[in-house]
Amino acid sequence: MKKIKDICTVWRIYLLALAKWLAVAALTGPLCGAIGAAFHVGVERVTELRAAHGWLLYTLPLLGLAIGGIYKLFGTSGVSTNNILEEVHSGRGVSLALLPTIFAATLLTHLGGGSVGREGAALQMGGTIGYQTGRLLRLDDSDLRTATTVGMAAFFAALFGTPMAATVFAMGITNVGRVYYVSLLPCLAAALSAYGVSLLLGVEPTAFAVDAPALAPGMLLRVAALAVLCAFVSVLFCETIHLAERLASKYLPNEWLCVVAGGCAIVGLTLLLGTTDYNGAGMAVITRAVERGEAAPAAFLLKLLFTAVSLSTGFKGGEVVPSFFVGATFGCIVGPLLGIPAHFAAAVGLVSVFCGAVNCPLASTFLALELFGAAGMLYFALACALSFVLSGYSGIYSSQRILYDKLKAQYINVQTNAHHAGK
Repeated sequence: MKKIKDICTVWRIYLLALAKWLAVAALTGPLCGAIGAAFHVGVERVTELRAAHGWLLYTLPLLGLAIGGIYKLFGTSGVSTNNILEEVHSGRGVSLALLPTIFAATLLTHLGGGSVGREGAALQMGGTIGYQTGRLLRLDDSDLRTATTVGMAAFFAALFGTPMAATVFAMGITNVGRVYYVSLLPCLAAALSAYGVSLLLGVEPTAFAVDAPALAPGMLLRVAALAVLCAFVSVLFCETIHLAERLASKYLPNEWLCVVAGGCAIVGLTLLLGTTDYNGAGMAVITRAVERGEAAPAAFLLKLLFTAVSLSTGFKGGEVVPSFFVGATFGCIVGPLLGIPAHFAAAVGLVSVFCGAVNCPLASTFLALELFGAAGMLYFALACALSFVLSGYSGIYSSQRILYDKLKAQYINVQTNAHHAGK
């Protein structure tokens, strides 16, 4: 009888834990899916509006002031994706006010042509929803951190239509080298439900038609060479953005003057180049590179410049889609020089630069699977592995922690971009 009683006690603990995490996923996933769908549609509509009315570009400096005002009004000035990662690290909490502020600020940035992505807003909104759901369910501090991760996975899946990548990305983005598998079930359940809701609301998943070359030793070597170059591009991407942030903080300490100057710079650069390819997220350029093998030779550098100026001066959005742009256009130009078809090189470049920028090789490999299909899976896995190792300790999120050395099984526990890593 005692043995049966002990078994029942153990199963009771398991079932209660299962019920808890399914409740978190059931509340977080659909809500993230609905808000994510609204956000996705909103970004598309303001992008179409800007394309139809070119004069909106000239309002970017004023929109920057509006963004600063919104953050002041809601008391969220200075809050970014790094604060969401810090909640997972140390349980510092997330203000509900971040949800409407990042939603509105990102739409305004896209409306005026700021060069940003969407996932920064996704991680912030998703993390906020997950955290607040955990508070609603009266979870303890440890479980609140997991709930924050669940929200990040759900919102990422709703926006990009990649539930597997979203799950692994949310689990691995905070601490490189350590994954808490307790979050696997709720993250996946929330990501799948958010993805399903977004589909029901008309959001098409992000996917590209890519023909992968047959597996061959020669092509593996060529892809490896491209991945090595992409690792250095990812470092350039991260370091340029962080350098721009330091310069803006040093030379334009007044936040209002800073955002106006940034808006004017984007307007001037756009007029100088005579194209709007580098405004907004740039998904059309990414699609051309991946599906048609077409890109301007300097596109990756120009996108990096536009993105660094936009983010460092106070405009809101994210860095992931710009990293897609930089990687896809770089791969599209350099790949043929190595004997790789331009369109496939663009796909390899996209996931390689993304991987080096976020330090998440498994999530990047799953992302390639969901974006491009399984045909070139071994090529993508090789590229992600090389980019992860060779990109060093740079990253787009300064609150990300590198727990283990990339070159040795050694615990180092340093924040991303700490140059003493490994010493």
